[in-house]
Amino acid sequence: MKPRPPDARDAWRREVRALVLTWLTLLVLMLLSLGSAYLRLGLGNLVAGLLDLGYVAFYAVGAYMYALLASPHLASNFPIIAQTFPNGLHSSVWLVIPLGATLAAFFGVVLGAPVLKLRGDYLAIVTLGFGEIIRIFLNNLNAPLNFTNGPQGITLIDPVKIAGVNFGKTQNIFGLTLPSVYMYYYLFLVLTIIAITVCIRLQDSRLGRAWMAIREDDIAAKAMGINVRNVKLLAFSLGATFGGVAGAMFSAFQGFVSPESFSLMESIIVLAMVVLGGIGHIPGVVLGAILLSVFPEVLRHTVVPVQEQLFGRVLVDAEVLRMLLYGLAMVGIMLYRPKGLWPAPEHGIAPVGKAQSETPKAAIA
Repeated sequence: MKPRPPDARDAWRREVRALVLTWLTLLVLMLLSLGSAYLRLGLGNLVAGLLDLGYVAFYAVGAYMYALLASPHLASNFPIIAQTFPNGLHSSVWLVIPLGATLAAFFGVVLGAPVLKLRGDYLAIVTLGFGEIIRIFLNNLNAPLNFTNGPQGITLIDPVKIAGVNFGKTQNIFGLTLPSVYMYYYLFLVLTIIAITVCIRLQDSRLGRAWMAIREDDIAAKAMGINVRNVKLLAFSLGATFGGVAGAMFSAFQGFVSPESFSLMESIIVLAMVVLGGIGHIPGVVLGAILLSVFPEVLRHTVVPVQEQLFGRVLVDAEVLRMLLYGLAMVGIMLYRPKGLWPAPEHGIAPVGKAQSETPKAAIA
């Protein structure tokens, strides 16, 4: 029997399927990069597995660490540093980012140690207070010694420089002209992929399973021999490390930091991403970060022009409508899908049909 010749229609379908898959992949990568900062924060909050409303404090620590070590601010305000570094501190990114991550991890342990026995709403209140303390501290640490420049913030922060490539300037690579924003786009995309990979590896590790057990029931986890105290501290420190790195990248990209960038609203947005996507589920957090990062941009470019065309003026500002829809989305999620849009699979519980199909025949006999 002769083999059937390839059908042109089948080949066309395969090409269309490959093209659609390619475009979907590029779209997902683009959306990941748009929400990369918030996504890294959300993944850090996922690592902790705890209700943390002060997560923006670690974000601020990383941002100010980079700003202080990669700008002329300290040399301008401290004569001792000016004598050693007359042109200001311009530390390498390979030094600043690890220091920012380490300092954020230290603050994670400082926050975690006093609140190890707290859970639920009590933990949220304490962490909320910690985040506000850090913000107020940064806002007032301009006297008697000017470390943070107070509400005016720190300017002239160096951009990222890797292997002699300045991400703050337009670069010509292999005949392609890449503006600064494109360079940061690819950098943030790589960092986001690395963060997702690390979280997946952590989730599947022994430590990740210990975090999952503590998140479900810390008393049962302790009865099974898990050192709840040390594991929780490690969760706080690792989660803070993600925030520190994200803050350093934010500082390098903006070239300016001030306490206004680290308000309570930032922590609420990160928590909303985790709750909306799915608590304890990495794909869910990615979905929540993409939705809540792209959603404001869609509103900004659609709501205002539509109102101007219909009513001749703007009745409801896009920012006000965004907060209203945030609240409605959270209420709807809590009522109808309390585990999020893409919840984590229930461990140890198999569907009825699958359980029956996997039952050994000998047991049935």
